[in-house]
This record gives sequence, C-alpha cells and structure tokens, in this order.
Amino acid sequence: MASSDDTIRIAMQRFGHGAKPESRAHLGKDLRGVLLADVDPAKVRITQSDLPSTARGIQLVAEVEERRREARAAARTNANTPPSSPNSPMAAPPATMVENSASPVPPRTPVLPPDPGDVRLRDVMLAEAKARIELGIAAETGFGERWVDFWSNHFCVALRRGQILQGVIGAYEREAIRAHAFGKFSDMLLAVEMHPAMLHYLDQRQSIGPASPAGVRQKKGLNENLAREIMELHTLGVGGGYTQADVTNFAKVLTGWSISNNEENLDGYGGFFFAPNRHEPGPQIILGKTYTQEGKDQGLAVLRDLAGHPSTAKFVARKLARHFVADNPPPALVEKLQQDFRKTGGDLASLARTLVTAGEAWTVPQTKLRTPYEFVMAALRATGEKPEKVPQILNALNLMGQQLWNPPGPNGHPDHEAELIAPKAIKTRLEFSLQAARLIGSRIDPRELADQLYGAALGPETKQAIARAETRPQGMAILLMSPEFQRR
Repeated sequence: MASSDDTIRIAMQRFGHGAKPESRAHLGKDLRGVLLADVDPAKVRITQSDLPSTARGIQLVAEVEERRREARAAARTNANTPPSSPNSPMAAPPATMVENSASPVPPRTPVLPPDPGDVRLRDVMLAEAKARIELGIAAETGFGERWVDFWSNHFCVALRRGQILQGVIGAYEREAIRAHAFGKFSDMLLAVEMHPAMLHYLDQRQSIGPASPAGVRQKKGLNENLAREIMELHTLGVGGGYTQADVTNFAKVLTGWSISNNEENLDGYGGFFFAPNRHEPGPQIILGKTYTQEGKDQGLAVLRDLAGHPSTAKFVARKLARHFVADNPPPALVEKLQQDFRKTGGDLASLARTLVTAGEAWTVPQTKLRTPYEFVMAALRATGEKPEKVPQILNALNLMGQQLWNPPGPNGHPDHEAELIAPKAIKTRLEFSLQAARLIGSRIDPRELADQLYGAALGPETKQAIARAETRPQGMAILLMSPEFQRR
C-alpha cells in the first residue's frame, strides 16, 4: 500500500488520534503495519503506581463521607450549645469592654474549614484524566487509545451519579476496559457488569428479588436498569431478539449483585459482592433458555451466552464500523467485522486487526467529524502542547458537549454527524481553536505545521486561507478548524 499523503491522513485521523509534525516522515510505507503495532495490551495499560485501585477509590469516598458526617455533627453541636454565662471564665467580654468599639460585637458563628475530601476526590479524577491524555499524546498513532475510547463509551458510566463514581471512574476504565481491550469480549463484559462503577451507575444495589428473604421482609422488588442496558446497549442491541419478559427475568437473575462494604467484605472491600438473601430463587428463562444455576453463577452464565449471541456480533460490528469509518458504514465492512466476532468468539484483538486491514475501511470519503475529545487530542498532538492544565482541557470538552467520563445517558456520548455538527457545538470548537491559537502565539508557523501534518493532502483553499492570515495565531485557528483537521 503506497503511503500517499491522503492515506497517511486516513491512517492517522480515521484510526488514530492525529498526526504529529514528524509523523509523515516516520510512518513509512506500511501504514497498516504501524497501526497494527498498537494492537498490544501493554500499550493501552496505564501503570502509574499513584493512581488508586477501585477498592482504594471507594475507601477514599467513605473517608470523605465520614468527614462530612463529623463536620455536620460538629455544626449541630455548636448550634445547640447554649451561650456562656456572664460569670464564666470563657465568656466573651461585654461590648463596652471591647476597645474602640462603637457597637456591640455580634456573636461569631463558627466557620468550618473546607472539606479536604472534596479536593482529594477531584485530584484523583484529574490525575486519572492527565494519565489518559498523556498516553494518547505519547502514542505513535493512537489507534490503541481510540480503541479504548470506543469501548469506554460503549460501556459508559457517568461522574454525575455521585461520589462513588468520582472515586473509581479512572480505575473502572483501567481495570475493566483497558485490561481487556485486546482480550475477549466476554471477559470485558463480565468485568464491566461486575464492577462497582457499573453496579452503582445503573442502581443494581437497589434491585431485590421479590421472593428472596430480603424482598419478602422489606417488600421491595426489582430494578431492571442493569438488565435492560446490558441487553439493549452492551450486547444484543435494539431489535436483537429479546422481549420485556427476558429483561424482567434477567433482572431477577442479577438480584444480589452488589458492592462490598466493611460488613460485606467476603470478596474484598470495595469490590463485587453477591448477597444471597437478595437473590431471586429458582430457574429463569431468558431468550428461550432455562438457567438453573444458583447464586451469582446464574448471572455469569447469562452474560456469557449474551456475549456469544449472533445479535451481539451484529450490533458490535455495526457500531464499530459506524464509529471509526462512517455514519452509514459499508455493509461489506460490517459483515467482515461480524464474521470475525463470531468466528473468534469475540476476540477483540482479531476484531481490531480486521477493522484496520479491511479495504472498505480505507476507501470511504473522509466526511465523518471528529468528536470533541478526538479534536482536542489531535490539537495537542499537532502543536506539541503539554497537558499541564488538565482542568482547562476538561472545561473545553465540557463546553464542546463531551465532558470526559460524563455522558448524557447510558448510551454514551454521540458520535454521529447530526449531533456533532449542531451550530452550538461548532461555535465552541471555533472558540477553542481561537484560544489555543492565542496560547501558542507566534511559536509555530501554521504554514509549516500544515505542510508537516498533511503535505499534498492539504486542500488549496485551506492552504491559501492559512497563507493569507494576518497573524500566526489567526492562521493556526484556520488550520485547526479546516476540513482537513476536523474530518476523518
């Protein structure tokens, strides 16, 4: 495959996180081979020892909550403490005794110091985000990071669902997504659905089997959120052959799946915990099959079958092709991915290789718009900016509508044209480009950078617009907003 400038642009933008100034000179002729080198479990792992595990993240959340309880109790105690008597040695001096006082001094309400736990949890999240962004910048092509982005969005959770997500959001991605990114889909599925982040996000701890000991005693019942989203969004997809009865029965199967606390630490504090007294007893029929297993094994058996279901292969294949290639992907590409998924039993490394080597993935016009995260990462890679000011980067993503780890719903952040091309979304991209260009100032000549990134793949209109810019920052903003930079 000849490594023309156009195909280099496809390789770096359709499959990767965008070119760096030196990329065209270093890639060589084997573009597929360079991308395939990223299909490596070691390259997508984040191994910083200072990032907390899931268990430690949950402990941090518990410590924050305990400090807040203590602060509230102290505030109530202070509010209920009667004022000291005039003869008390601790009594405040009369107003007339206060030097240079024109009026009595009102009693002072104690002001509690800021809760340090808030800062700690935010610092944990920022450290996780920084590690993620740095790995994306350092990667030669970024295909592995794009692959992780896809699966993290596919199995998304959201920060806004409470402090527990703030404490474990990065650990969830590292332990459930990255650890299985090039392994088996079934292993990733089990790791995701048993992770405290997903169990909390979809309210699984509130689901109690109606006929279980806890259900009979408390007169509480099912919460179908997790069961429904597993079938609709994680495996079979809408129209995948399941019914409402299947969702209800699956919800019964999953009762008892919870998160361990200090009293329920049989499986390790802050990890998955199965509560037998909340589990709906008896066999359940799902998709025409009867599951007679007991306890959590019943849920594991259903998940494994869902992972290998033909509808799952079809749903995942189309979603992958739509994300990487086009909103309406070539049917032949979808078929290749589907067949690979079924033939290999959901081997994600093989699936990634099939995506990269399929001819149909390279011939579709580059009309798909980069997501906000892809755009920001590409800008950082192209300009060589260091992610030292992570809060500002995250704020830019918020304004562009893709807050990191905080999608609007369980179906994740959208990546289709209709959503990304909205006027407000484009306006915020322009504002980011202008601000980034001002920060870079005159350090980079946009004409030279455009040639380094694209060479002959840079259209004459864009090249002329950059050349006519009155200042370097203006030229840089034009480059960042150009079709060549925005489309993949």
